This record gives sequence, structure tokens and C-alpha cells, in this order.
Amino acid sequence: MGCTTSSHIGSNISYTKSRKAISAAILIQKWYRSYVARLEIRRRYTWTIFQSIEYAGEQDQIKLYNFYNSILTQMNPDQDGYPKLIKIFNQRRRTSTVVDMEEEEELLRFTSPSQIHINSSYNGPHLSFPLSLSQLHKLVQAFRRKQSLHARYFIQILLEARLLLKQKPNISKASTSISSKITVCGDLHGKLGDLYMIFHKNGLPAVDNPYIFNGDFVDRGAFSVEVIIILFCCFLLHPNEVYLNRGNHEDPVMNIRYGFVKEIHAKYEVHAKKILRLMEDVFSWLPLATVIDNQILVAHGGISDTVDLDFLEKIDRHRFVSIMEPPRGFSEDITNIPQEVLVEWKQILDLLWSDPRHQLGCTSNTFRGGGSYFGPDVTECFLKKHNLKMLIRSHECKQEGYEYSHNGMVLTVFSASNYYEYGSNRGAYVTIHGPEHRCHFVQYMSHHSPSLRKITFTQRVCLTETSAIDDLRERIVSSKSELTKEFRQYDTDNTGKISVNDWCFCMEMVLEMGLPWRTLRPRLVQIDNSDGCVLWETTFEQLSIRNRYSGNGPSITETLYRHKDNLETIFMHIDRDNSGYISMNEFEDAFGLLSQQLDIHFGDQEIKEIASCLDINKDGKIDFNEFLEAFRIVDRHGKDKVPKTSSLETTDSSDLLTKVKGMVQKEHVLIEDEEER
Repeated sequence: MGCTTSSHIGSNISYTKSRKAISAAILIQKWYRSYVARLEIRRRYTWTIFQSIEYAGEQDQIKLYNFYNSILTQMNPDQDGYPKLIKIFNQRRRTSTVVDMEEEEELLRFTSPSQIHINSSYNGPHLSFPLSLSQLHKLVQAFRRKQSLHARYFIQILLEARLLLKQKPNISKASTSISSKITVCGDLHGKLGDLYMIFHKNGLPAVDNPYIFNGDFVDRGAFSVEVIIILFCCFLLHPNEVYLNRGNHEDPVMNIRYGFVKEIHAKYEVHAKKILRLMEDVFSWLPLATVIDNQILVAHGGISDTVDLDFLEKIDRHRFVSIMEPPRGFSEDITNIPQEVLVEWKQILDLLWSDPRHQLGCTSNTFRGGGSYFGPDVTECFLKKHNLKMLIRSHECKQEGYEYSHNGMVLTVFSASNYYEYGSNRGAYVTIHGPEHRCHFVQYMSHHSPSLRKITFTQRVCLTETSAIDDLRERIVSSKSELTKEFRQYDTDNTGKISVNDWCFCMEMVLEMGLPWRTLRPRLVQIDNSDGCVLWETTFEQLSIRNRYSGNGPSITETLYRHKDNLETIFMHIDRDNSGYISMNEFEDAFGLLSQQLDIHFGDQEIKEIASCLDINKDGKIDFNEFLEAFRIVDRHGKDKVPKTSSLETTDSSDLLTKVKGMVQKEHVLIEDEEER
């Protein structure tokens, strides 16, 4: 009997232990699921921050162009029948377009490689044409060793590629009948490491290994030059197995804003002008899309309810040097452009800029500022009309490198890993196999250093989140005045506190980023624990705006944050010869016309004196640092010196000239005194 009791007690103890173990396991699982959920939330809002900032930048670019366009259409034509301002801001691109044989010959004369001498000190790779596979291998190895390709060879590659591209149709036709497969790569954006990764995993292009590179080869990344050189070399070696589609960044307007122009100037100072002029023309010859086996359309952006492949096959794609402005041969006044040309322009814009969405129908893509949103019904109708079964597109960064949408009818492929920040996303490519067109995906993440390979998923999220929050704080810096004004409207008693709801509303009202502000709140602002209200002034505590000149209104740092990109774009538009400097003549022409638009009357001598003031080092030209410095100086001193009631329309030109000269000259004296001390 004692044994029975002992056995019963032992069973109870065992049951109790098991119950505790199960409870502990459930608790651990609950905690882990909660942890993973929180991590996923952080990853998602980090992603949203990056995308909002990226698309806002693209939207700013389109708004900036629209701003120029609104000014241009108000200008009276000069003696040649065109507004002079068009010639100033667009002469570089307009003169780069080849209209007839005479201009074709002029372009070839201007960019002739025979004019470029290779010095004996050059230690980079040497090329001979036609190219061979061994030369491609040598080129890749040279780029791995951080060597540059000489400008003469670069221009020769562009000229050879141009000859072949001119023979290509608007919509290429690819076949898998010989190779039984074809690989599609998405955006590379100057990520040379990702291109190497693709070739390492999938092999170089060959007759039995064809590739489609779906646009956006350049901009943003630091190695756009090397990427475009390698892609064009692959195309020259295998023109029938390498398909290069145009993306929305194969565009001179985008290249000014997003880094490709700056990169070419940095790497090819003396010959940058020739390369850029030729590059613009080559980009305009890139095909718009590729169709695989008459069943799969590959295009960079997407479609709309008006895109018609039969129509697109017949247009002159070369007229559209930039998709951001009217085709060559037409003025900036859209009302004077024939309807048929406007339809062509819109269809190309939709093909290169559009994004899929879950909602039905087709609407303007307000998030990017260009192209369309197209729903699953639009996709289904388009595929049925053209007897296709799938659309493969790129244009959008995806966390896993690829993503299906519209019930499998649309596939997005993005090949640039670590696009926003290290660890933000994988890159991917897709290989399509056999007559059934089975999709095989390969994902990767290129590493800048071996140490980065060992970090955990949690560490990657933390790195990316920190970078995203820093970028977000920059946006907050640029809107501090507007945010403060909104906060004060809800803080009627000047307590320094508002409700969480009001704080979230103000943040979205001003920044318009569509972010989960309630979730982000702990990272951005402090709470009064006594009543749960937001201490709204702490929104700006970690932004480190330390400026002794800041007074009422936007601070200098704030203004520079907000306008630096636009100032750089304006600078590069005025620099019409792509020299990297604004000459005195360029400045005088631009300033004279802008002052005319603002109804301020300056004499030629007065404009020359202002230009001289901006030329801080007195070398006869204005570089971007001087241009930005002058903006900073005038912004700083203008707060104290210019009466609030004054305006450009009522200010006498001589007084304004005196003020500008005084501000800049005073600053020069301060700088010299500082250097002497």
C-alpha cells in the first residue's frame, strides 16, 4: 500500500514537472513570437521610410521640371522663335540629339576617339576592336583592382554599342529555343558587386546563356561607369543574346539628380563632356522592352490601360532623349505638341515609370509623380489583348529581391542588394526554363567586407533601422519650421505638450510620407509619463542643429537640407556645357533671364558684379561649393538684413545688388580673418 501511495505521489510530481515544462515552453514560444513580430514591425517601417524618401526624391525631380516648364511657357520667344531660357537650361540635351545626317556627323566628330591620346602613364586595361572574351575578362579583373578604363576606350565602346542599338527594334524578341533558358536581371544602379555576383553564380552571357538586363543600370551606386561598360561589352560580344531594356534612369535628367553625371565628371574630368553627350544619345537608342517566346513581356516599369505594344513598335524611340521632357524637335510648350506625339510620350512614360497595385483600375502614380498605377484587371486585359501570360518588371526594390503580384501575372525582379542600406534587401535574378517557362530564383546579398557576412538577421534590421531613422531625421530637419507651426496650433496654452494623435497628425500633415508615426514615436519624441502627452519640442532634440545664426524662421541648416539637391540640379542645368563649373557667361545669361522673369531690372554690369562676388576664389568660374556657399551666406544674413515687408518685386535692383555684394564680401572678410587667427 505504501508503494502504491509512493507511486501515486511520484506520478503527481512527474505530471507537475511536465505541466511546468509545457507552460514554460508555451511562454517561451509566446515571447519568441512577440519578439519576431516586433522585429518584423521594425523591418517594415524601416522599409517604408526608405521607400517614402526615395519616391519623394523622384517626385521632387518631376516637380522641379514642372517648375521650370511653368516658367518657360510664360517667357516670350526670342528672335529665333524659342524662349531663351529653354536654350540655357536645355541646350546641353538639345544639342546632344541627332536630328539629321549633318548633326550625326558632328556628333561623331566631337566624340571621335582618335582625338584622345593615351599617355604612357596609363596603367589600366587596353582594348582592341572587335572585342574578345579574353578582353572582357581582363576588363573585369582591372575593375576589381580599382583600375579605370581610359576615356578613349570608353568612347569606342559607346560608339560600337550605338551602331548595334540603332539596328534593334523598339521591342526586342528573345527566344529560348536554342538555350532552353534565359535570365532576367532587374535594377543594378551602379552596384558592381551585384553584377559580379550574378556572373559568378550564373555565368557570363553566351549563346547558351542569354540575359535580359531590365534597365536602371546607372545612378545611386558608386560604380555606374563600370557597370555600364561591362554591360555594353557583353552586348558587343553577344548582341543576339544580351538584351538591354531602357529604364527610367537611362535619362539625362535623372542622371543629373542621382549621381551618374557627377560620377563621370569625377572619373573622366577632361573628357566628361564628350562621354556625357554620347551617352545621352546611346541611352535614347536602348529598346523599350523585350518579349520572351511571344509569351512574356519584360519592361522596366509596367503598363497602363493605354499601353499598346503594336503602337510602341512603330514610334521613333530616339526622339525621346529624356522621358522627363518633350521629344526632340518640339518646344517646351506642351500645347504645341501634336496629339499623336503626346500619346507616344505617355506610353513610354507608363512603360518605364508605372507600378502595380492591388486596387482595380488605372490611375496616375502620385507617389512617384510619374507613370501610372495599374490594377490586376488592367494586367489581365493587357495580357489577353497581346496573347501573353506574364509581365516581368523591375523599378521597385523588394526585400527578397523579387515578388509576385496580380495573382502571379506580374513578377517584380530587383537585382541591387543593400539598396537603401547594408542588410535592407536581397538582390535577385530569375532564370526562365523550358517551354513551360518555369521560374527559378536566385537570391544574394553582396558584402563590402568579410566581417559583414557574419552579422545576424537582428543585427541587419538594427543597422538598417538606424540608417532609416537618420534619414528620417534629415527630413524632419528640413521641415522644422512647418512642424513647429503645426505643433503650436494644437498647443494653445504653450505647455510644450500635445496629444499623441495630434503629434502623429502634424507629422503626416507636414511630411506626407505615409509612415506609422505612432509606431515610430518612441524613436523620435519623448512622452510626459504623468499624462501621456507628447513633449513636441523633443522632436528636434536629436537633430543637432547647432547654428549661431539661427533665428526666427527656417535655420540655415534646415534650408540647406531642404534645398541642397535642388540647388545641385539647378547648378547642373545652368552649367550647360557639363564642365562642372558655371562660367561667367553661363551665369550672366541665366541670371539675366531669371531676373527678367521675376521683373527685377539689372544692368549687364550689375549682373557681372554679382557673378564676380560669387566667384570666391577669383578663378573666373563658379563651382558648386561656391554656389552653395553663396546661398548659405545670403540665407544667413538675409534674415537680419532684409525687412519682412520687402519683396523682390518692390526692391530696387541697385539696392539688392549692394546688399548681395555686401553680404558676400563681408563673409569673405570674416573667412580671411578666421584663417589669419
